[in-house]
Amino acid sequence: MKIYNSLTRRKEEFVPLEKGKVKMYACGITVSGEAHIGHAFQAMLYDIFRKFLEKQGYQVTYARNYTDVDDKIIARSKETGIPADEYAEMMIEKINAVMRKFDVDDPTLWLKATENIGNIISFVEALIASGHAYAADNGDVYFDVDTFPAYGQLSGRDKEDALDGVRVENDDSKRHPYDFALWKAAKPGEISWDSPWGKGRPGWHIECSAMNRAAFGDQIDIHGGGRDLIFPHHENEIAQSEALTGKRFAKYWTHNGLIKVNGQKMSKSLGNSLLLEDLLKEYSNEAIKFALLSTGYRGDINITDNLFPDAEAHLRRFYTLIARAEEQFPDETGGEEDIDKKFDEAMSDDFNTALALSDLFGYFKEAAKLLSENDPRARRITNQIRRTYSLLGLFKKDAKEYLKEYGEKEASVPEEVKQIAEERKLARANKDWAKSDELREQLKSLGYAVKDSKEGYTLTKL
Repeated sequence: MKIYNSLTRRKEEFVPLEKGKVKMYACGITVSGEAHIGHAFQAMLYDIFRKFLEKQGYQVTYARNYTDVDDKIIARSKETGIPADEYAEMMIEKINAVMRKFDVDDPTLWLKATENIGNIISFVEALIASGHAYAADNGDVYFDVDTFPAYGQLSGRDKEDALDGVRVENDDSKRHPYDFALWKAAKPGEISWDSPWGKGRPGWHIECSAMNRAAFGDQIDIHGGGRDLIFPHHENEIAQSEALTGKRFAKYWTHNGLIKVNGQKMSKSLGNSLLLEDLLKEYSNEAIKFALLSTGYRGDINITDNLFPDAEAHLRRFYTLIARAEEQFPDETGGEEDIDKKFDEAMSDDFNTALALSDLFGYFKEAAKLLSENDPRARRITNQIRRTYSLLGLFKKDAKEYLKEYGEKEASVPEEVKQIAEERKLARANKDWAKSDELREQLKSLGYAVKDSKEGYTLTKL
């Protein structure tokens, strides 16, 4: 099994620190707002990584954190008038609820910054004692980057580059402008805890290092998160942890790609964040997963108007064949081991979900052929697809129930639109491209976009 290591910038054979056991940590959500599609993507991926490692026989301890105190949460507390700790707890409950709708399992360990204040303070004290950190006169504590020569190994940045794109705060109290905060002195009215340096709260980066050490010890096998966390967050985690212990913090660093919406990076400032709760009102959780997993996890995902409707259309076709196979061969319980073997081969190559999903089209094509020949192997294929691909969160529902719930979208298309779409399909078959274009415009005028595929076409309401 090979995993791409962001630290070495190459795929490496996976060999855990302790034979048969895996310690894995993924940076979770800062709970200043509701869960969006980027949060869902990352949570889904590391849930899948854990399950596939378990399938390979490893005993996996998977930890995930909630950042439940930081500048954004404090700002939201001031806006809403809700105390910061109550606001964070409220958002965690909401995020947990929507993640369950999305069908992402809990990690082995849930970690929260506010439940690890003692561990964080102890970690900072040890860094000061070892000469890697210093307390400023105003009660802030900073990591002294000059004391860690390997700084920049993950991101490829040097100390001067570290200033680019990073907000520099309290320059007067720092020894160097690139030093970063481990502990922040409390401002009037802010949530705070007592510390040797006065009332304050943790810096963002220190929480993950301290919680990892408390949960796992000095080293872990896999550390993950979005690619946007490589710098400064993960770079700073490495500096803190390795400066303190003198050991390699994480053996494998994994980073998923970013979400873009129509080519633009998704962000609150651009107003293009897609909330998971809203998407689940429109599409099945399986369609959303299918769309996201159709790209390799390290690549960026561009969410266009057709991405989720196309995924839903694929799943409707797949579930239709599953329903037919189950009805035609109700007593067939066997499977097809080659499907599971190919899935494992794809996933063993850096969790290649895109390859695993591309194989589905051939499997279902073969199942359709066998159904037409009244061959029970069709049911064995669909049985195995259910068993194998459930690891990705797919094909877990009753086929008829799925089609009843998510087939209604096709049924709701007006008959006039269906007739024009079928007429256009015939025109394309006859290579009457001018007629095809004319009918496409007619569909557009009626509020529908049409996208062609090998299987036919998909109608999407504009």
